[in-house]
Amino acid sequence: MIKQPKPGKYTVGVVGAGVMGRGIAQLMAMAGVNVIIFDKCEVAALEGCAFSKRMILRLAEKGNLSDKNASAAVSRLRKVSDIKKMAECDTVIEAVLEDLETKKNVFSALENIVSRQCILASNTSSLSVTEIAAVLDSPERFAGLHFFNPVPLMKIVEIVSGIETALETGDTLETLIKLSGHDSVRVKDTPGFLINHAGRGLNTEGLRIVSEGIADFAGVDDLIREGGPKFSMGPFELMDTTGLDVSHLVMESIYNRFYQEPRFRPVPLTGTRVAAGLCGRKSGNGFYRYEDNKTVLSKNNPQSSELPKSVWISPEDNAGGELLKKVLLDYVEIDCGKKPKPYSLCMFTPLGKDVTSCAVEAGVEAERSFGVDTLFGLAGRRTLMLSPISDKSLGDSARAALSADGSSVTIISDSPGFVNQRTIATVINIACDIAQQQIASPTDIDKAVKIGLGYPLGPLSIGDRLGPTRILQILQAMFEFYLDPRYRPSPWLKRRAMLNISLLTSE
Repeated sequence: MIKQPKPGKYTVGVVGAGVMGRGIAQLMAMAGVNVIIFDKCEVAALEGCAFSKRMILRLAEKGNLSDKNASAAVSRLRKVSDIKKMAECDTVIEAVLEDLETKKNVFSALENIVSRQCILASNTSSLSVTEIAAVLDSPERFAGLHFFNPVPLMKIVEIVSGIETALETGDTLETLIKLSGHDSVRVKDTPGFLINHAGRGLNTEGLRIVSEGIADFAGVDDLIREGGPKFSMGPFELMDTTGLDVSHLVMESIYNRFYQEPRFRPVPLTGTRVAAGLCGRKSGNGFYRYEDNKTVLSKNNPQSSELPKSVWISPEDNAGGELLKKVLLDYVEIDCGKKPKPYSLCMFTPLGKDVTSCAVEAGVEAERSFGVDTLFGLAGRRTLMLSPISDKSLGDSARAALSADGSSVTIISDSPGFVNQRTIATVINIACDIAQQQIASPTDIDKAVKIGLGYPLGPLSIGDRLGPTRILQILQAMFEFYLDPRYRPSPWLKRRAMLNISLLTSE
Protein backbone atom coordinates (compact mmCIF):
# COMPACT_ATOMS: atom_id res chain seq x y z
CA MET A 1 0.00 0.00 0.00
CA ILE A 2 1.32 3.44 -0.97
CA LYS A 3 2.20 5.65 1.99
CA GLN A 4 0.30 8.94 2.21
CA PRO A 5 2.31 12.17 2.51
CA LYS A 6 2.31 13.81 5.95
CA PRO A 7 4.59 16.56 7.30
CA GLY A 8 7.57 15.13 9.20
CA LYS A 9 6.64 11.55 8.34
CA TYR A 10 7.41 11.40 4.65
CA THR A 11 10.61 11.42 2.63
CA VAL A 12 11.05 12.69 -0.92
CA GLY A 13 14.15 11.97 -2.96
CA VAL A 14 15.27 14.35 -5.70
CA VAL A 15 17.61 12.96 -8.37
CA GLY A 16 19.35 15.77 -10.21
CA ALA A 17 20.46 18.97 -8.46
CA GLY A 18 20.23 21.43 -11.34
CA VAL A 19 17.88 24.40 -11.58
CA MET A 20 14.72 22.30 -11.42
CA GLY A 21 15.97 19.76 -8.90
CA ARG A 22 17.08 22.35 -6.36
CA GLY A 23 13.79 24.22 -6.76
CA ILE A 24 11.80 21.02 -6.16
CA ALA A 25 13.96 20.20 -3.13
CA GLN A 26 13.35 23.67 -1.66
CA LEU A 27 9.59 23.40 -2.20
CA MET A 28 9.36 19.93 -0.64
CA ALA A 29 11.43 20.91 2.41
CA MET A 30 9.17 23.92 2.97
CA ALA A 31 6.17 21.58 2.68
CA GLY A 32 7.34 19.79 5.81
CA VAL A 33 8.70 16.57 4.32
CA ASN A 34 12.24 15.23 4.53
CA VAL A 35 14.28 15.69 1.36
CA ILE A 36 17.27 13.74 0.06
CA ILE A 37 19.18 15.23 -2.89
CA PHE A 38 21.38 13.14 -5.17
CA ASP A 39 23.35 14.05 -8.25
CA LYS A 40 25.95 11.89 -9.97
CA CYS A 41 28.18 14.97 -9.84
CA GLU A 42 29.15 15.43 -6.19
CA VAL A 43 29.82 19.14 -6.64
CA ALA A 44 26.40 19.67 -8.21
CA ALA A 45 24.73 17.88 -5.30
CA LEU A 46 26.59 20.05 -2.77
CA GLU A 47 25.84 23.27 -4.64
CA GLY A 48 22.20 22.32 -5.21
CA CYS A 49 21.58 21.50 -1.56
CA ALA A 50 23.35 24.67 -0.42
CA PHE A 51 21.37 26.77 -2.89
CA SER A 52 18.03 25.35 -1.69
CA LYS A 53 18.95 26.10 1.92
CA ARG A 54 20.09 29.60 1.01
CA MET A 55 16.82 30.38 -0.75
CA ILE A 56 14.81 29.23 2.27
CA LEU A 57 16.88 31.42 4.63
CA ARG A 58 16.51 34.37 2.27
CA LEU A 59 12.73 34.05 2.53
CA ALA A 60 13.10 34.39 6.29
CA GLU A 61 15.31 37.45 5.87
CA LYS A 62 12.61 39.07 3.74
CA GLY A 63 9.93 38.26 6.32
CA ASN A 64 8.14 35.78 4.07
CA LEU A 65 8.89 32.85 6.39
CA SER A 66 9.44 32.71 10.13
CA ASP A 67 12.97 31.99 11.38
CA LYS A 68 11.65 28.89 13.13
CA ASN A 69 10.01 27.46 10.01
CA ALA A 70 13.04 28.34 7.88
CA SER A 71 15.41 26.55 10.26
CA ALA A 72 13.13 23.51 10.34
CA ALA A 73 12.93 23.40 6.53
CA VAL A 74 16.72 23.68 6.18
CA SER A 75 17.19 20.84 8.66
CA ARG A 76 15.03 18.59 6.48
CA LEU A 77 17.37 18.96 3.49
CA ARG A 78 20.39 16.74 3.02
CA LYS A 79 22.48 15.55 0.11
CA VAL A 80 23.75 12.01 -0.40
CA SER A 81 26.66 10.66 -2.42
CA ASP A 82 25.13 7.29 -3.28
CA ILE A 83 21.87 6.81 -5.17
CA LYS A 84 21.26 3.71 -3.06
CA LYS A 85 20.36 6.06 -0.19
CA MET A 86 17.08 6.63 -2.04
CA ALA A 87 15.97 3.33 -0.50
CA GLU A 88 14.46 5.27 2.43
CA CYS A 89 12.26 7.46 0.20
CA ASP A 90 8.47 7.30 -0.14
CA THR A 91 8.55 9.22 -3.44
CA VAL A 92 11.50 9.92 -5.74
CA ILE A 93 11.32 12.79 -8.23
CA GLU A 94 13.78 12.73 -11.13
CA ALA A 95 15.00 16.05 -12.54
CA VAL A 96 17.96 15.12 -14.74
CA LEU A 97 18.80 15.97 -18.35
CA GLU A 98 15.76 16.02 -20.71
CA ASP A 99 16.91 12.89 -22.55
CA LEU A 100 14.85 9.72 -22.85
CA GLU A 101 17.68 7.20 -22.44
CA THR A 102 19.17 9.08 -19.48
CA LYS A 103 15.84 9.08 -17.68
CA LYS A 104 15.21 5.41 -18.45
CA ASN A 105 18.58 4.50 -16.96
CA VAL A 106 17.83 6.48 -13.80
CA PHE A 107 14.51 4.74 -13.23
CA SER A 108 15.88 1.29 -14.04
CA ALA A 109 18.40 1.83 -11.27
CA LEU A 110 15.87 3.32 -8.85
CA GLU A 111 13.39 0.47 -9.22
CA ASN A 112 15.99 -1.93 -7.85
CA ILE A 113 16.72 0.37 -4.90
CA VAL A 114 13.44 1.72 -3.53
CA SER A 115 10.64 -0.19 -1.84
CA ARG A 116 7.70 -1.55 -3.81
CA GLN A 117 5.48 1.10 -2.23
CA CYS A 118 7.68 4.00 -3.37
CA ILE A 119 6.29 6.28 -6.08
CA LEU A 120 8.60 7.17 -8.96
CA ALA A 121 8.01 10.47 -10.77
CA SER A 122 9.70 12.33 -13.61
CA ASN A 123 9.86 16.10 -13.99
CA THR A 124 9.99 15.70 -17.78
CA SER A 125 8.53 18.64 -19.67
CA SER A 126 8.27 17.01 -23.09
CA LEU A 127 9.04 13.28 -23.09
CA SER A 128 6.41 10.55 -23.09
CA VAL A 129 5.66 9.38 -19.55
CA THR A 130 4.45 6.05 -20.92
CA GLU A 131 7.69 5.53 -22.84
CA ILE A 132 9.84 6.21 -19.77
CA ALA A 133 7.67 3.86 -17.70
CA ALA A 134 8.16 1.05 -20.23
CA VAL A 135 11.51 0.11 -18.61
CA LEU A 136 9.85 -0.53 -15.24
CA ASP A 137 8.47 -3.79 -13.92
CA SER A 138 5.82 -1.78 -12.01
CA PRO A 139 4.77 1.09 -14.32
CA GLU A 140 1.61 1.60 -12.30
CA ARG A 141 3.61 3.47 -9.62
CA PHE A 142 5.17 5.85 -12.13
CA ALA A 143 3.89 9.27 -13.26
CA GLY A 144 5.03 12.57 -14.67
CA LEU A 145 5.31 15.42 -12.17
CA HIS A 146 5.96 18.49 -14.27
CA PHE A 147 7.01 21.57 -12.30
CA PHE A 148 7.63 24.95 -13.92
CA ASN A 149 10.62 27.24 -13.48
CA PRO A 150 11.13 28.86 -11.00
CA VAL A 151 9.58 26.03 -9.01
CA PRO A 152 8.83 27.91 -5.74
CA LEU A 153 7.08 30.75 -7.62
CA MET A 154 5.24 28.90 -10.41
CA LYS A 155 2.41 27.48 -8.34
CA ILE A 156 1.10 24.89 -10.77
CA VAL A 157 2.21 21.28 -11.29
CA GLU A 158 1.04 18.84 -13.94
CA ILE A 159 0.47 15.29 -12.69
CA VAL A 160 0.77 13.23 -15.86
CA SER A 161 -0.63 9.71 -15.99
CA GLY A 162 0.87 7.22 -18.40
CA ILE A 163 -1.22 4.44 -19.86
CA GLU A 164 -0.49 2.15 -16.90
CA THR A 165 -0.28 4.73 -14.08
CA ALA A 166 -2.50 3.69 -11.17
CA LEU A 167 -5.14 6.12 -9.90
CA GLU A 168 -3.66 5.82 -6.39
CA THR A 169 -0.29 7.03 -7.70
CA GLY A 170 -1.82 10.22 -9.07
CA ASP A 171 -3.92 10.74 -5.94
CA THR A 172 -0.85 10.46 -3.69
CA LEU A 173 1.13 12.93 -5.78
CA GLU A 174 -1.83 15.29 -5.67
CA THR A 175 -1.75 15.13 -1.86
CA LEU A 176 2.00 15.78 -1.87
CA ILE A 177 1.64 18.86 -4.08
CA LYS A 178 -1.21 20.14 -1.92
CA LEU A 179 1.13 20.00 1.10
CA SER A 180 3.51 22.32 -0.74
CA GLY A 181 0.83 24.98 -1.26
CA HIS A 182 0.94 24.61 -5.05
CA ASP A 183 -2.01 23.69 -7.27
CA SER A 184 -1.97 20.55 -9.38
CA VAL A 185 -3.87 19.38 -12.45
CA ARG A 186 -4.37 15.82 -13.68
CA VAL A 187 -3.29 15.28 -17.27
CA LYS A 188 -3.15 12.41 -19.74
CA ASP A 189 0.19 11.61 -21.37
CA THR A 190 0.09 13.54 -24.65
CA PRO A 191 2.64 15.81 -26.41
CA GLY A 192 3.04 19.05 -24.48
CA PHE A 193 0.86 17.63 -21.67
CA LEU A 194 -1.60 20.46 -20.88
CA ILE A 195 0.04 23.87 -20.48
CA ASN A 196 2.56 23.67 -23.34
CA HIS A 197 -0.20 22.19 -25.51
CA ALA A 198 -2.69 24.95 -24.67
CA GLY A 199 -0.07 27.63 -25.23
CA ARG A 200 0.39 26.84 -28.93
CA GLY A 201 -2.46 29.04 -30.16
CA LEU A 202 -1.14 32.44 -29.08
CA ASN A 203 2.32 32.09 -30.59
CA THR A 204 1.51 30.24 -33.80
CA GLU A 205 -1.42 32.49 -34.71
CA GLY A 206 0.60 35.61 -33.94
CA LEU A 207 3.33 34.32 -36.26
CA ARG A 208 0.81 33.53 -38.96
CA ILE A 209 -0.62 37.06 -38.78
CA VAL A 210 2.83 38.61 -39.20
CA SER A 211 3.71 36.16 -41.99
CA GLU A 212 0.63 37.30 -43.91
CA GLY A 213 1.70 40.93 -43.61
CA ILE A 214 -1.39 41.84 -41.57
CA ALA A 215 0.51 43.57 -38.76
CA ASP A 216 4.05 43.84 -37.43
CA PHE A 217 5.36 42.32 -34.19
CA ALA A 218 4.60 45.34 -32.04
CA GLY A 219 1.19 45.79 -33.64
CA VAL A 220 0.13 42.26 -32.68
CA ASP A 221 1.54 42.56 -29.15
CA ASP A 222 -0.09 45.95 -28.54
CA LEU A 223 -3.50 44.63 -29.53
CA ILE A 224 -3.21 41.44 -27.44
CA ARG A 225 -2.15 43.49 -24.40
CA GLU A 226 -4.31 46.59 -24.78
CA GLY A 227 -7.01 45.78 -27.31
CA GLY A 228 -9.35 43.77 -25.15
CA PRO A 229 -7.82 40.39 -24.30
CA LYS A 230 -5.63 42.12 -21.66
CA PHE A 231 -2.88 39.51 -21.74
CA SER A 232 0.23 40.51 -19.80
CA MET A 233 2.39 39.91 -22.89
CA GLY A 234 1.80 39.48 -26.57
CA PRO A 235 3.23 36.46 -28.43
CA PHE A 236 6.41 38.20 -29.63
CA GLU A 237 7.23 39.68 -26.24
CA LEU A 238 6.67 36.22 -24.78
CA MET A 239 8.92 34.45 -27.28
CA ASP A 240 11.64 37.06 -26.73
CA THR A 241 11.39 36.40 -22.98
CA THR A 242 11.48 32.60 -23.13
CA GLY A 243 14.01 32.61 -25.98
CA LEU A 244 13.02 31.98 -29.58
CA ASP A 245 15.45 29.07 -29.83
CA VAL A 246 13.44 27.32 -27.10
CA SER A 247 10.01 28.34 -28.44
CA HIS A 248 10.92 27.28 -31.98
CA LEU A 249 11.91 23.76 -30.86
CA VAL A 250 8.75 23.37 -28.76
CA MET A 251 6.53 24.49 -31.67
CA GLU A 252 8.19 22.05 -34.09
CA SER A 253 8.15 19.21 -31.56
CA ILE A 254 4.45 19.49 -30.71
CA TYR A 255 3.49 19.94 -34.38
CA ASN A 256 5.38 16.79 -35.41
CA ARG A 257 4.39 14.69 -32.39
CA PHE A 258 0.74 15.40 -33.19
CA TYR A 259 1.44 14.14 -36.73
CA GLN A 260 1.33 17.59 -38.34
CA GLU A 261 -1.94 18.70 -36.78
CA PRO A 262 -2.75 21.95 -38.68
CA ARG A 263 -3.77 23.77 -35.49
CA PHE A 264 -0.13 23.68 -34.34
CA ARG A 265 1.51 24.44 -37.68
CA PRO A 266 4.60 26.70 -37.26
CA VAL A 267 5.88 29.16 -39.89
CA PRO A 268 9.37 29.38 -41.47
CA LEU A 269 9.94 32.78 -39.84
CA THR A 270 11.08 31.38 -36.48
CA GLY A 271 13.69 29.00 -37.90
CA THR A 272 15.18 31.78 -40.01
CA ARG A 273 15.43 34.14 -37.04
CA VAL A 274 16.97 31.46 -34.81
CA ALA A 275 19.59 30.79 -37.49
CA ALA A 276 20.38 34.52 -37.43
CA GLY A 277 20.84 34.43 -33.65
CA LEU A 278 17.81 36.65 -32.98
CA CYS A 279 16.70 34.75 -29.89
CA GLY A 280 15.32 37.59 -27.76
CA ARG A 281 16.41 39.20 -24.54
CA LYS A 282 19.28 36.81 -23.91
CA SER A 283 20.87 37.71 -27.27
CA GLY A 284 20.04 41.41 -27.05
CA ASN A 285 17.99 41.22 -30.23
CA GLY A 286 14.87 39.34 -31.20
CA PHE A 287 11.50 40.55 -32.34
CA TYR A 288 12.55 43.65 -30.40
CA ARG A 289 15.94 45.20 -29.69
CA TYR A 290 17.21 45.36 -26.11
CA GLU A 291 19.67 47.61 -24.30
CA ASP A 292 20.49 46.88 -20.65
CA ASN A 293 17.71 44.26 -20.85
CA LYS A 294 15.18 46.99 -21.62
CA THR A 295 13.10 47.04 -24.78
CA VAL A 296 14.03 49.71 -27.30
CA LEU A 297 10.80 50.85 -28.93
CA SER A 298 10.52 52.94 -32.06
CA LYS A 299 8.31 56.00 -31.71
CA ASN A 300 5.28 56.27 -33.94
CA ASN A 301 3.41 59.57 -33.80
CA PRO A 302 0.69 59.59 -36.47
CA GLN A 303 -0.11 62.97 -37.95
CA SER A 304 -3.48 64.49 -37.19
CA SER A 305 -6.09 64.25 -39.94
CA GLU A 306 -9.50 65.72 -40.61
CA LEU A 307 -12.50 63.83 -39.37
CA PRO A 308 -14.69 62.25 -42.05
CA LYS A 309 -17.76 64.23 -43.10
CA SER A 310 -20.00 61.23 -42.48
CA VAL A 311 -19.66 57.59 -41.39
CA TRP A 312 -21.97 54.77 -42.47
CA ILE A 313 -21.89 51.71 -40.17
CA SER A 314 -22.95 48.36 -41.60
CA PRO A 315 -26.07 46.98 -39.87
CA GLU A 316 -24.92 43.36 -40.36
CA ASP A 317 -23.53 43.04 -36.81
CA ASN A 318 -26.10 45.03 -34.85
CA ALA A 319 -24.36 44.80 -31.47
CA GLY A 320 -20.95 45.80 -32.81
CA GLY A 321 -22.43 48.49 -34.99
CA GLU A 322 -24.34 50.07 -32.12
CA LEU A 323 -21.20 50.06 -29.97
CA LEU A 324 -19.21 51.80 -32.69
CA LYS A 325 -22.02 54.30 -33.27
CA LYS A 326 -21.95 55.34 -29.59
CA VAL A 327 -18.20 55.94 -29.78
CA LEU A 328 -18.38 58.06 -32.94
CA LEU A 329 -21.64 59.91 -32.33
CA ASP A 330 -20.07 62.91 -30.57
CA TYR A 331 -17.46 63.46 -33.28
CA VAL A 332 -18.90 62.66 -36.70
CA GLU A 333 -22.22 62.59 -38.51
CA ILE A 334 -23.67 59.06 -38.62
CA ASP A 335 -25.19 58.05 -41.94
CA CYS A 336 -28.22 55.95 -40.94
CA GLY A 337 -29.30 54.92 -44.43
CA LYS A 338 -29.69 51.32 -45.52
CA LYS A 339 -27.02 52.10 -48.11
CA PRO A 340 -24.20 54.61 -47.60
CA LYS A 341 -24.34 58.09 -49.12
CA PRO A 342 -21.79 58.71 -51.87
CA TYR A 343 -19.54 60.77 -49.57
CA SER A 344 -19.81 58.55 -46.45
CA LEU A 345 -16.87 56.58 -45.12
CA CYS A 346 -18.02 52.96 -44.58
CA MET A 347 -17.24 50.94 -41.46
CA PHE A 348 -17.90 47.26 -40.82
CA THR A 349 -17.75 45.36 -37.50
CA PRO A 350 -17.56 41.73 -38.69
CA LEU A 351 -16.90 38.51 -36.81
CA GLY A 352 -14.29 36.39 -38.59
CA LYS A 353 -14.53 38.25 -41.91
CA ASP A 354 -12.21 40.64 -43.72
CA VAL A 355 -13.11 44.07 -45.10
CA THR A 356 -12.94 42.91 -48.71
CA SER A 357 -15.62 40.26 -48.15
CA CYS A 358 -17.81 42.70 -46.22
CA ALA A 359 -17.58 45.38 -48.90
CA VAL A 360 -18.33 42.97 -51.74
CA GLU A 361 -21.31 41.44 -49.91
CA ALA A 362 -22.70 44.89 -49.08
CA GLY A 363 -22.14 46.21 -52.59
CA VAL A 364 -19.96 49.04 -51.26
CA GLU A 365 -16.73 50.36 -52.78
CA ALA A 366 -13.74 48.77 -51.05
CA GLU A 367 -11.82 52.07 -51.46
CA ARG A 368 -13.94 53.68 -48.75
CA SER A 369 -14.46 50.55 -46.61
CA PHE A 370 -12.82 49.83 -43.25
CA GLY A 371 -13.20 47.30 -40.43
CA VAL A 372 -13.35 47.89 -36.68
CA ASP A 373 -13.01 45.04 -34.17
CA THR A 374 -15.69 45.26 -31.47
CA LEU A 375 -15.47 41.73 -30.04
CA PHE A 376 -13.87 42.96 -26.81
CA GLY A 377 -15.64 46.30 -26.82
CA LEU A 378 -13.94 49.60 -27.64
CA ALA A 379 -12.65 50.66 -24.22
CA GLY A 380 -9.02 49.74 -24.95
CA ARG A 381 -6.76 49.99 -28.00
CA ARG A 382 -8.82 49.92 -31.18
CA THR A 383 -8.21 48.11 -34.46
CA LEU A 384 -8.75 49.75 -37.83
CA MET A 385 -8.57 47.28 -40.72
CA LEU A 386 -7.99 48.35 -44.33
CA SER A 387 -8.87 46.58 -47.56
CA PRO A 388 -6.09 46.17 -50.15
CA ILE A 389 -7.41 49.22 -52.01
CA SER A 390 -8.65 51.41 -49.14
CA ASP A 391 -7.97 55.06 -49.88
CA LYS A 392 -5.07 56.33 -47.73
CA SER A 393 -6.56 59.74 -47.00
CA LEU A 394 -9.86 58.11 -46.02
CA GLY A 395 -7.88 55.71 -43.83
CA ASP A 396 -6.31 58.67 -42.05
CA SER A 397 -9.78 60.13 -41.51
CA ALA A 398 -11.08 56.81 -40.20
CA ARG A 399 -8.17 56.64 -37.72
CA ALA A 400 -8.89 60.23 -36.64
CA ALA A 401 -12.53 59.32 -35.96
CA LEU A 402 -11.60 56.25 -33.89
CA SER A 403 -9.00 58.20 -31.89
CA ALA A 404 -11.06 61.38 -31.45
CA ASP A 405 -11.76 60.53 -27.79
CA GLY A 406 -8.04 59.94 -27.09
CA SER A 407 -8.01 56.19 -27.66
CA SER A 408 -5.04 54.44 -29.27
CA VAL A 409 -5.57 52.91 -32.70
CA THR A 410 -3.60 50.19 -34.48
CA ILE A 411 -3.99 49.99 -38.26
CA ILE A 412 -3.77 46.53 -39.85
CA SER A 413 -4.10 45.09 -43.33
CA ASP A 414 -7.09 43.00 -44.37
CA SER A 415 -7.54 39.90 -42.22
CA PRO A 416 -10.40 37.50 -41.55
CA GLY A 417 -10.81 37.90 -37.78
CA PHE A 418 -8.64 41.01 -37.41
CA VAL A 419 -5.83 40.19 -34.91
CA ASN A 420 -7.58 39.66 -31.59
CA GLN A 421 -10.55 37.69 -32.89
CA ARG A 422 -8.50 35.11 -34.74
CA THR A 423 -5.84 34.79 -32.04
CA ILE A 424 -8.21 34.38 -29.11
CA ALA A 425 -10.57 32.12 -31.09
CA THR A 426 -7.57 29.88 -31.86
CA VAL A 427 -6.56 29.79 -28.18
CA ILE A 428 -10.12 28.88 -27.14
CA ASN A 429 -10.52 26.29 -29.90
CA ILE A 430 -7.33 24.45 -28.87
CA ALA A 431 -8.49 24.43 -25.23
CA CYS A 432 -11.84 23.02 -26.35
CA ASP A 433 -10.10 20.23 -28.21
CA ILE A 434 -7.97 19.42 -25.15
CA ALA A 435 -11.24 18.98 -23.26
CA GLN A 436 -12.74 16.94 -26.13
CA GLN A 437 -9.74 14.59 -26.10
CA GLN A 438 -10.12 14.22 -22.31
CA ILE A 439 -6.51 15.20 -21.77
CA ALA A 440 -7.66 17.17 -18.72
CA SER A 441 -10.94 18.29 -17.19
CA PRO A 442 -12.37 21.66 -18.26
CA THR A 443 -11.77 23.20 -14.83
CA ASP A 444 -8.18 21.91 -14.75
CA ILE A 445 -7.57 23.32 -18.25
CA ASP A 446 -8.63 26.78 -17.13
CA LYS A 447 -6.76 26.61 -13.82
CA ALA A 448 -3.52 25.39 -15.40
CA VAL A 449 -3.51 27.93 -18.23
CA LYS A 450 -4.41 30.86 -15.99
CA ILE A 451 -1.64 30.06 -13.50
CA GLY A 452 0.93 28.52 -15.83
CA LEU A 453 0.67 30.94 -18.76
CA GLY A 454 -0.52 34.01 -16.87
CA TYR A 455 -3.66 34.53 -18.95
CA PRO A 456 -6.24 36.88 -17.36
CA LEU A 457 -8.76 34.02 -17.41
CA GLY A 458 -8.69 30.39 -18.45
CA PRO A 459 -9.38 29.95 -22.20
CA LEU A 460 -12.74 28.25 -21.68
CA SER A 461 -13.85 31.05 -19.36
CA ILE A 462 -12.73 33.61 -21.94
CA GLY A 463 -14.88 31.75 -24.47
CA ASP A 464 -17.85 31.83 -22.12
CA ARG A 465 -17.42 35.55 -21.49
CA LEU A 466 -17.29 36.36 -25.21
CA GLY A 467 -19.97 33.81 -26.08
CA PRO A 468 -19.36 30.34 -27.58
CA THR A 469 -21.64 31.12 -30.55
CA ARG A 470 -19.55 34.17 -31.47
CA ILE A 471 -16.29 32.21 -31.20
CA LEU A 472 -17.83 29.51 -33.40
CA GLN A 473 -18.94 32.16 -35.91
CA ILE A 474 -15.39 33.57 -36.08
CA LEU A 475 -13.82 30.16 -36.68
CA GLN A 476 -16.40 29.12 -39.27
CA ALA A 477 -15.89 32.35 -41.21
CA MET A 478 -12.11 31.94 -41.11
CA PHE A 479 -12.36 28.32 -42.19
CA GLU A 480 -14.64 29.32 -45.07
CA PHE A 481 -12.16 31.99 -46.19
CA TYR A 482 -8.88 30.06 -45.84
CA LEU A 483 -10.16 26.49 -46.37
CA ASP A 484 -7.46 25.59 -43.84
CA PRO A 485 -8.28 22.83 -41.31
CA ARG A 486 -6.26 24.89 -38.80
CA TYR A 487 -9.48 26.83 -38.19
CA ARG A 488 -11.96 23.96 -38.08
CA PRO A 489 -14.03 24.32 -34.90
CA SER A 490 -13.63 21.71 -32.17
CA PRO A 491 -16.65 19.44 -31.65
CA TRP A 492 -16.57 20.53 -27.99
CA LEU A 493 -17.11 24.15 -29.03
CA LYS A 494 -19.72 23.38 -31.71
CA ARG A 495 -21.95 21.33 -29.44
CA ARG A 496 -21.83 23.79 -26.54
CA ALA A 497 -22.51 26.71 -28.85
CA MET A 498 -25.48 24.88 -30.37
CA LEU A 499 -26.83 23.98 -26.91
CA ASN A 500 -26.10 27.47 -25.54
CA ILE A 501 -24.20 26.05 -22.54
CA SER A 502 -20.85 26.85 -20.90
CA LEU A 503 -17.62 25.62 -22.43
CA LEU A 504 -16.78 24.36 -18.93
CA THR A 505 -19.67 21.86 -19.09
CA SER A 506 -18.22 18.36 -18.69
CA GLU A 507 -19.50 15.26 -20.42
